[in-house]
Amino acid sequence: MPVPDLVKSDLDPAIAARLKRNADGLVAAVVREHGTGDVLMMAWMDDEALHRTLTTGRATYWSRSRQEYWVKGATSGHVQIVKGVVLDCDGDALLVTVEQVGAACHTGTHTCFTDTLPVTTTEAGATEATAGAAASEVAL
Repeated sequence: MPVPDLVKSDLDPAIAARLKRNADGLVAAVVREHGTGDVLMMAWMDDEALHRTLTTGRATYWSRSRQEYWVKGATSGHVQIVKGVVLDCDGDALLVTVEQVGAACHTGTHTCFTDTLPVTTTEAGATEATAGAAASEVAL
């Protein structure tokens, strides 16, 4: 569901012009921890959420389920203090670096990325990194 058109943003027009939004007017925000580099979560921002994030230093997102702005930690106390925001080369994703206080995930875990999926490759489909690791193991 798209962000309501009634939202007027004070986001710098030069920044807004560089954003490539999805059909709902949102940009993906990948969040990583400042001290560790851990990828903590992924959320969505519209222009106003990005403006609030840049001007308050508190990570603010657009909640697609609640259809409202969401300041991370406003109710849980698990705040994200913004250390930096970088726009990717295509303008369709943001990398938000934060100092995380408490759990980042709503499930109570440090990161939302906890379910490791199995990766199986064939000899022909192996990446250089996989092939290099396999060669190292054989040498041992």
